[in-house]
Amino acid sequence: MWTSLEDSLCALGESPFWHPEERALYWLDIPGRAVLRTRGDIGTPSATVERWALATEPGCMAPARSGGLVIALRDGIYRAREWGGELVAMARVEHDVRTMRFNDGKCDPLGRFWGGSLNEAKDRANAALYCFDARPGTDISPTLTQMANESTTANGLAFSPDARTLYWADTAAHVVCAWDWDAEANALSHARVFHQFDAKPEGWTPESPESPVRYEGRPDGATVDAQGHYWVAMFEGAQLLRFAPSGDIVASVPVPVQCPTMPCFGGDDLKTLFVTSGRKGRPAAEIERLPASGTVISMRVDTPGLPVSFFED
Repeated sequence: MWTSLEDSLCALGESPFWHPEERALYWLDIPGRAVLRTRGDIGTPSATVERWALATEPGCMAPARSGGLVIALRDGIYRAREWGGELVAMARVEHDVRTMRFNDGKCDPLGRFWGGSLNEAKDRANAALYCFDARPGTDISPTLTQMANESTTANGLAFSPDARTLYWADTAAHVVCAWDWDAEANALSHARVFHQFDAKPEGWTPESPESPVRYEGRPDGATVDAQGHYWVAMFEGAQLLRFAPSGDIVASVPVPVQCPTMPCFGGDDLKTLFVTSGRKGRPAAEIERLPASGTVISMRVDTPGLPVSFFED
């Protein structure tokens, strides 16, 4: 059964992760330009949510091993050594910040930070996936490398438990792709379509159940569980889909929001599934029907997730 986290309302929640040392859930409000985190045990009267206002839109973030956060803002990747601290630019990206910004991302198991971009105009597939490597002891200086491109809305980034497969979605194209991944060499090969979803039927709205064609939604943020299953939030589809590594859908999990945005696993046993969601621009009737829209929702699951990967610098 889903529950909604108190005081978690956002215009568009994204990039959630569970911080095991702080026993806290972190997430972002992209248009709200804020980082949020829980304090105290979730679900208890003493639990609170803290908000840290930013000057521009954060797309994604990850915890850093040495403390603080790495955050991808509109124009590049920044480092904050502590909550609310100074944001120091580590890498700039060469795109037009008037129409482009960072979106979905996270760290890989080796401590590199990955972030994909988004074309707000959605008029061409010029978004890309970047990897930022600042690990100490490597032979190269901190480097931002483009790993994939030809996307419109980068989303769905996830890594298999054996670090041999990388998943990446283009929301606008309704597709999730997969690559063979050599984690040590950080090399991608054998690009392929993991799953192609049907486009939104013409004239479809969430309030049109009489439509002869059901809309599953389009792939947004994603995570992978300990069994290697890929969980993806289906924006406008009011569901999460769980895929086997083979690409077969093994479960559809309805959610009490029309627009789930990204799942993550948390709690001490990593068996609490947290999902961020959006409400910005949604019809008033939808918000009234689904009042949890824009909040973080959670439920207990049988299969645990993987612990968050920390940024190494």
